[in-house]
Amino acid sequence: MPHKIAILGASGYTGAELVRLIATHPAMEIVAMAANSKAGLKMADVFPHLRHLALPDLVKIEEIDFSGVDLCFCALPHATSQEVIRDLPKSLKIVDLSADFRLRDPAEYKKWYGNDHAALECQAEAVYGLTEFYRNEIRTARLVAGTGCNAATGQYALRPLIAAGVIDLDEIILDLKCAVSGAGRSLKENLLHAELSEGYHAYAVGGTHRHLGEFDQEFSAVAGRPVRVQFTPHLIPANRGILATVYVRGDADAVHETLAATYAEEPFLQVLPFGQHPSTRHIRGSNFCHIGVVADRIPGRAIVVAALDNLTKGSSGQALQNANLMLGEEETAGLMLAPCFP
Repeated sequence: MPHKIAILGASGYTGAELVRLIATHPAMEIVAMAANSKAGLKMADVFPHLRHLALPDLVKIEEIDFSGVDLCFCALPHATSQEVIRDLPKSLKIVDLSADFRLRDPAEYKKWYGNDHAALECQAEAVYGLTEFYRNEIRTARLVAGTGCNAATGQYALRPLIAAGVIDLDEIILDLKCAVSGAGRSLKENLLHAELSEGYHAYAVGGTHRHLGEFDQEFSAVAGRPVRVQFTPHLIPANRGILATVYVRGDADAVHETLAATYAEEPFLQVLPFGQHPSTRHIRGSNFCHIGVVADRIPGRAIVVAALDNLTKGSSGQALQNANLMLGEEETAGLMLAPCFP
């Protein structure tokens, strides 16, 4: 019998991506989908590209009978998600795609997101969902907190290097470009085609991006002392993809060898031959992350470049990867889709 799946927030980009991925999953069946603002509509009315799938109609969250659900994906906005999850059955397995349960310290959550946490019991039990580094905890978790898409990209490039001690922890610069779908589907003036097309710009400059909370939390835990990176994101006029360029002080060969050894057995993290670097066009629509290392012209410095799809490996694909572990399925189930090219 397939696992019964519910998706809350199905009318957003990450919700639609979950549907696309689960449609090919050999052991999952979507039995309920909620989108309060679109309740009563068919999924094909909201996302015509999913018209070929036999899916339940969209309903309001309170209309779902969770007694018949094995696992719930929650793709709601932060602050909303915690209030909904707080009131769901305590026996229900949940993968949350919002920011609400990523930060372990309630004070850090308030610092970065501006409000007190409304579900502290859930926050205390949540497991951080960077799959490759929290597998054992995720397998036994009831609630998994999906990472930020930028935070995942930066961590794949840097986390093994911090753990191995092959880079200077006080000199890390992370320059990241993210596609516009990372900003969500709601209507915003700065995301209109005429505002965004034919240019790109930095935002949250000077260390104000919320995903810095995840970098601080995770890198400091790995290093055993505070680690603060310089991080500047940029919004680019593309639909999908993140490209992170990371500048570090350390031997480039050692950096490459560390990443290659750490990810040698990982199905979705692929380290390119030394001197090559990735492109977002080569991971689009897939759960893969490509990582390259290049020696800088300045001796003792290296450049790490990582690329992933923000909607897949950065969010919904990662969520499905975690759900597979929680349900005892093969970790790669439903996720071995080849990237879409060109």
